[in-house]
Amino acid sequence: MTTKSSSTAAGKAILGMGALISLWVAASFAGALYQVNWSVSELARQYMVATGMIKPLHTMVDFYTHIKGIEYLICVAFFVAFPVFFKYINKEKKSALARAKQ
Repeated sequence: MTTKSSSTAAGKAILGMGALISLWVAASFAGALYQVNWSVSELARQYMVATGMIKPLHTMVDFYTHIKGIEYLICVAFFVAFPVFFKYINKEKKSALARAKQ
């Protein structure tokens, strides 16, 4: 077997494995969508809950605590950004002097 034919065979094997994995992923994704009645947003929500990215809010107190935390983060961002923006807008303009060549 020559080097070219062996690299072609290896390429075909890798391509075949990639095709099989892609088929498996597509079938898994279609099965998951079928279980949630073809709702992509519900599938994304279930994934995020399962991986711990979001927590399910069971009571109004849970919801209010979550919203209050986000509100505090927004306030801190505003208190940092506003003075920086104010200084940027109101900075003193410097005039440039031009000198003639001698």
